[in-house]
Amino acid sequence: MTVLIAARPDQAESKAVAASRLLEYPAEKMEILVARGKQPSVQRNAAIKAARGDLIYFLDDDSMPDRGNLGRATNIFNDSSVKMLGGPNCCPPDAPPLEQIFALVLGSWLAFGPSRARYTPVGKRRDSGEKELILCNLIARREALLDLGGFNEALYPNEENALMDELQKRGGKLIYDPGFLVYRRPRATLRAFAKMLRTYGRGRAEQFRLHRTWGSALNFVPPLFCLYLAFTAVFSIVSFFVSGLATARIVLSLPLALYAVIVLGQTVLLVPRGGWARSLAAAPLIVLSHILYGAGFLHGLRTKFVPAQHRAIQAQVVLETVSPG
Repeated sequence: MTVLIAARPDQAESKAVAASRLLEYPAEKMEILVARGKQPSVQRNAAIKAARGDLIYFLDDDSMPDRGNLGRATNIFNDSSVKMLGGPNCCPPDAPPLEQIFALVLGSWLAFGPSRARYTPVGKRRDSGEKELILCNLIARREALLDLGGFNEALYPNEENALMDELQKRGGKLIYDPGFLVYRRPRATLRAFAKMLRTYGRGRAEQFRLHRTWGSALNFVPPLFCLYLAFTAVFSIVSFFVSGLATARIVLSLPLALYAVIVLGQTVLLVPRGGWARSLAAAPLIVLSHILYGAGFLHGLRTKFVPAQHRAIQAQVVLETVSPG
């Protein structure tokens, strides 16, 4: 078993390294490999090639896995058809209130649809796919990764999503286990949270450009919503100066009214988890998530991919083996 942690070059300490040493797994059968660099997909590919374990447990540098995760995974991977296993990354209960609100948004159906399972335990262990699994808490068979050539280094984020799609096309089984979890704090500020949402949208659009699947169809809703908002705003302004457009303005605004009702309904559903105060604070952030994700998606439809030779120059990966004891 190889625990693979991607980290920045100048990062002195990693929560994931400390937490990995506490995993309930024989130390002689586990290695902890830290891949330092500035391009995570390149870092992880280099580490996959150097890893000694048949299974690779991917963690972000701030992921704190549950101590029983590896034992849980060993039982699941006894089925040779299973190629990947993942679960949620949950907000620690002692996180600041703002981060708890962000966690409510990430775990809400209206904001993230089926991908909310990445941020909160949902349902039972089941066959799954790239919509529910996330790379900061993911175990994969090393051989399966090498057969596919590793992660697409042109993509970040969403490099794992494209690879999962390819694994399933070849008949590989992906498992989501709500009990296979890590604790990981959301972004610390609203600005950082907003940047994350835009980045997720951009990454999904770039993934769609390189790996088109029907699974990305739902992700077109936020950008279409952004275009609808822009058109409605312009039309509403024009209608005040052009007679005879008042009725059309009202009709055009009806979907927005329905959307407001749906947001209110989602807010009420969050109350059992977050309480009234945090749920009400999450409501405008749900709207913001749609707008920023949609804006990022529209941007990602026209970005330029970095040439492979430039990515190799920028990568400069340094691999460090850390003692599990």
